[in-house]
Amino acid sequence: MSERASVPKEEDETEPETEPEPVTTGAQSVIRALENAGTDYVFGVQGGAIMPVYDALYDSDINHVTMAHEQGASHAADAYGIVTGDPGVCFATSGPGATNLVTGIADANMDSDPVIALTGQVPTEFVGNDAFQETDTVGITQPITKESYFAADSDTVGDNVSEAFALADAGRQGPTLVDLPKDVTQGETEVEPGAPETPETYEVPEEADDENVQEAAEALAEADRPVILSGGGVIKANASSALREFAKEYEIPVITTMPGIGSFPEDHELSLEWAGMHGTGYANMAITNTDCMLAIGTRFDDRLTGGVDSFAPDAEVIHVDIDPAEISKNVYADYPLIGDARNVLRQLFDAMPRAPDADEWRDQCQAWKSEYPMDYDTPDDEPLKPQYVVERFSDVTPDDTIVCTGVGQHQMWASQFWEYTEPRTWVSSHGLGTMGYGVPAAIGAKLAAPDQEVVCFDGDGSFLMTVQGLSVAVREQLDITYVVLNNEAVGMVRQWQDGFYEGRRMASEYPWIPQFDKLAEAFGARGFTLESYENVEETIQEARDYDGPSVIDAHIDPGENVFPMVPSGGDNGLFALNEDHLEML
Repeated sequence: MSERASVPKEEDETEPETEPEPVTTGAQSVIRALENAGTDYVFGVQGGAIMPVYDALYDSDINHVTMAHEQGASHAADAYGIVTGDPGVCFATSGPGATNLVTGIADANMDSDPVIALTGQVPTEFVGNDAFQETDTVGITQPITKESYFAADSDTVGDNVSEAFALADAGRQGPTLVDLPKDVTQGETEVEPGAPETPETYEVPEEADDENVQEAAEALAEADRPVILSGGGVIKANASSALREFAKEYEIPVITTMPGIGSFPEDHELSLEWAGMHGTGYANMAITNTDCMLAIGTRFDDRLTGGVDSFAPDAEVIHVDIDPAEISKNVYADYPLIGDARNVLRQLFDAMPRAPDADEWRDQCQAWKSEYPMDYDTPDDEPLKPQYVVERFSDVTPDDTIVCTGVGQHQMWASQFWEYTEPRTWVSSHGLGTMGYGVPAAIGAKLAAPDQEVVCFDGDGSFLMTVQGLSVAVREQLDITYVVLNNEAVGMVRQWQDGFYEGRRMASEYPWIPQFDKLAEAFGARGFTLESYENVEETIQEARDYDGPSVIDAHIDPGENVFPMVPSGGDNGLFALNEDHLEML
């Protein structure tokens, strides 16, 4: 049960609905703005400069979750926003509190996740005087937010928060921040904040140009080897249903980016799963050989494209994106379609003159699936394989189970060997690649969707970075299963050192790690150890059955690496399936 900011009432006590008390301070105006926006949860850590805002939160129905570290607050808010689609909210005090949020804000910015951060600040008269716990929070965060506001007046601070909330959610979603000087939040005001509205100068393109849509539709219909590349923007736009309808109607194979996982069901015959550095061989082969790519809501980052010159070399590219800045930024768009992904997909659906004649192409894509299967060996004389653990979890959990991860090899295995069929069930750090994301993200995800199962795969290195978040999961009585794929190393770094640095494993091996099952018990969670294939199913069931947070310390094969692999900057069609292949590339 979440910690609530209001005093609980007796179960039989009922009160008629009444108008809220008028605001009298800037801090109350801040909270009223959040209430007007429909905020249910705030993730944060108390402190001196933010204290007036917390005091105003005391009488609110907004749920507050005290996190164990401010970075965890921003990651929890980020995950909450991914799962709900609405902005997650985090609080921190000035100075170190605000700077501890920065990693999570940067993470949300890279992945276009809706987050609003409210930070305390020293009184206005002390700003610039190197006061205790003063930091130029706006200056630090401007490059990693859609907008960072410095609240200058008690009468307007509520509207600052309302606008920041609206802006985080509008168009291409992303983080915003409002810095709150203590004298502004303590100051008197009678001004009620308005409803969340974006600035008048902020315009969001809703539909693409009709002529451009028609030209793109004709190019796609004429293609012999068409593919759809579904990015994270499809999920952000709630366009997964429209994508599925379009792909099935016109029988076009679908590849997702890693952030786009779940936008198209991976158990469908048209699915080629996700592409990129560690994507499937068949997805990367399809990208390399397509003659027309409909790319939706993707920024074509380097982990997807490898070398841009060799990415989809024969393809005409139709690029759908709500942000004009992404068009032709990394990959040239022959047909730029700027607009909301759901609306543009419907435009394309209506504009298509016919389905592409692509029977042979679909057969070829199925042949690549057979040629480059996602499989692995499980010899009895070798340690437990991480892929096996992930697959067993996927087999026994509901389709709407939410999977959270940290960053590293475990993240790749969780994305490769879990079968995703629903949007907003994959919660991970992509662009920034933030180790430590998993533990707090699972907290935000569970509070966002309390009726859905949440499983968090983490690595031993990533888990240690935010393990204190277990105390929050225990206190809030959250039913989360954490699985530490423990290879006593920062595995992805070690894999790169073995592959590209002649095996010089500098600072990548962790032979001194704690017993994570015992550590879990110390926090008040349930701990399990998994060391062999014999008790995998039994341990998974026991951990899932436990009503509260549990941690499985899965001791996996320390020599296991992530494949397929496209070397950084390489050709997607030239991927390694094992260490020997990697040496030849």
